[in-house]
Amino acid sequence: MKRIDCDLCVIGAGSGGLSVAAGAAQMGARVVLVERAEMGGDCLNSGCVPSKAMLAAAKQAHAMTVGAEMGITPATPEIDFAAVKDHVARTIATIAPVDSQERYEGFGVTVIREHARFTSPDEVQAGDTAIRARRFVLATGSRPLVPPIDGIADTPYLTNESIFDLRERPEHLLIIGGGPIGIEMAQAHRRLGCEVTVIEGAKALGKDDPELAGRLLAMLRDEGIRIEEEAKVTAVSGRPGAIRVDTEKGVFEGSHLLLAVGREVVTEGLGLDVAHVKHGPKGIAVGEGLRSETNRKVYAVGDAAGGLMFTHVAGYHAGVVIRALLFGLPAKAKTAHIPWATYTDPGLAQVGLTEAEARDRHGDALEVIRQSYEENDRAIAERRTEGMLKLMVMKGRPVGATILGERADDLIGTWAIAIASGQKLSKIAGAVLPYPSFGEINKRAAGNYFSPRLFDNEWVKMAVRAVQRWVP
Repeated sequence: MKRIDCDLCVIGAGSGGLSVAAGAAQMGARVVLVERAEMGGDCLNSGCVPSKAMLAAAKQAHAMTVGAEMGITPATPEIDFAAVKDHVARTIATIAPVDSQERYEGFGVTVIREHARFTSPDEVQAGDTAIRARRFVLATGSRPLVPPIDGIADTPYLTNESIFDLRERPEHLLIIGGGPIGIEMAQAHRRLGCEVTVIEGAKALGKDDPELAGRLLAMLRDEGIRIEEEAKVTAVSGRPGAIRVDTEKGVFEGSHLLLAVGREVVTEGLGLDVAHVKHGPKGIAVGEGLRSETNRKVYAVGDAAGGLMFTHVAGYHAGVVIRALLFGLPAKAKTAHIPWATYTDPGLAQVGLTEAEARDRHGDALEVIRQSYEENDRAIAERRTEGMLKLMVMKGRPVGATILGERADDLIGTWAIAIASGQKLSKIAGAVLPYPSFGEINKRAAGNYFSPRLFDNEWVKMAVRAVQRWVP
């Protein structure tokens, strides 16, 4: 048995774990990183990266079918589904070196590719190596949730961990789950020539603003995607190529089944009870500083810490933990400024409070500003006017924003920064942006907050008239 003593042991080489390990090692800490599977975690290998690569291919295919209004004759694309998956694989391979073992060893990190298990509150075993550390960071991530549906054990199904390996195009893809993953995969497969049915037990995109989510779902239905809501699944059955899903609203049949009903935190097999680390189905029990409530040597980041399960949250958590571990500074993980996006075309993005949440919290004092893409010159030029920004404002400061439309995932960044920094709308309204650009949607929305205060205010008009009489 080999033994290693270090300052920090990180378990899990996904986004959060890699960020902690790289930052700590480059600032002089002795770091051991333990990963039993692939470097880069779910996001690189079976989540964010492959899904966006597949969506990009689908967008290219769809572009060939539209454009008549611009003078481009629509054409039916010839889709090589296996070649699309080659594109997905190349994308992963291109990014993989950034997360590779070699790169992190170059930072000075000791990387061990084994399963880690606590043998005491301050020691873990990984293969034939015992690691004693002053602090531990659990970054073990999550995996697709497989719900206890009647018949699921005997029915072939896909998850995000297996669907990108499928090289033959599904004739009819049934998707259980109408959240972001299910909706993204629905549009990607529909545009690549598949019949698609989404089956959701409640409301599709139920965590997003109902008004703009409803608009997006209507657009997806217009593309030929069948979306069944309030259809609780009671049983599944079938064989490869012939799948049946029974619901309270009826029976759906297709060739393939994708489960996209959520994710569960990975904690089993870590020996957390031996380490006196309190945990549950939602992850490690941590305080605002992401420190274990029951073992002060242990921290958790990303999905392992529960809460919002996004790659960028794991990266944010890494920064919080590094400040505490390396510099002893007080640091708290907050959520009000965390954005998220559904990467459909058009996209749907959110930061801060939705309209309903903001009204519950602020009542009649809340102001909601709507800015249509139809008034943006760049959107008009590109014929991408099917969008809307909803801005929730309290006393001149944004408290939430929802965007449906082209580049929503990029545009939401302005509001994420504004909410994180407590910025006033006057700063955004006063910005000078390139013309024509989609960014002017944000600027104009901020300006619309001040328009009635300036143009519909009699006191302002009286002051202007007085100045005009006296100024030479």
